[in-house]
Amino acid sequence: MSIDPADHELHGQDQDLDRQGPIWRQYHELAELAGSLAHEIKNPLSVIHMNADLLSEELDESQWPGKRRAISKVDMIKQQCHRMENLLRDFLKFARMQDMELTLGSLNEQILSVLNLFQPQADKQGVRLERFLDSDLPNIRLNGSSLQAALINLVKNSLEAMPDGGELLIRTYVIPSGVAIDMIDSGCGMDETTAMRMFEPFYSTKAEGSGLGLPTTRKILEAHGGRISVQSEVGRGTKFVLEFPTPMRIA
Repeated sequence: MSIDPADHELHGQDQDLDRQGPIWRQYHELAELAGSLAHEIKNPLSVIHMNADLLSEELDESQWPGKRRAISKVDMIKQQCHRMENLLRDFLKFARMQDMELTLGSLNEQILSVLNLFQPQADKQGVRLERFLDSDLPNIRLNGSSLQAALINLVKNSLEAMPDGGELLIRTYVIPSGVAIDMIDSGCGMDETTAMRMFEPFYSTKAEGSGLGLPTTRKILEAHGGRISVQSEVGRGTKFVLEFPTPMRIA
């Protein structure tokens, strides 16, 4: 099974802008409005969370007979505030993923930085991180912090799929249109429905997930002029393929 969420999209925001015209501008305005609304929600939510913390401290010192039930209810309020704060944070990242500045850089270096970050966790879980990075890989135009955020999300998902150990293989190589990364894990895999919907905003199979991690990853790839596809099978693992264009060479 192979699912590519961007079969009829790509390659770059400028082309989309020219092709879609007023529709794209309308979407852009709606995204800005949604981002502003998220900010407006975030502020009073922080006040609610802060006051719930204060109320919890007062209840701890209280001798009121209904103290235990009240603390339980305040804890529920705090948990839901925390959940909404995380959702808003992820949504703002998703909404802001546009007009990023790209400079020439090494894709291999970005990958190594992320793998070094996760090496202690992988060792603890018994997951082998296998690296096969093409030493002659050409540079691409990238935004380091955003690209690392996308790679971190994918590696994190792979490790979560292998709680009892396994292998995560990452390789880079040249393709006719540019360069590519394969990220292959031996984890639990996913069914076809999940693989088809995993890039949809707010779709998540995790109880505490916002459903914006992989859609944000996809937007980051598209902002780099690239694309992401996935193959997966339950019980056998998952393979992500990330493709990036290389800058045109001047003769």
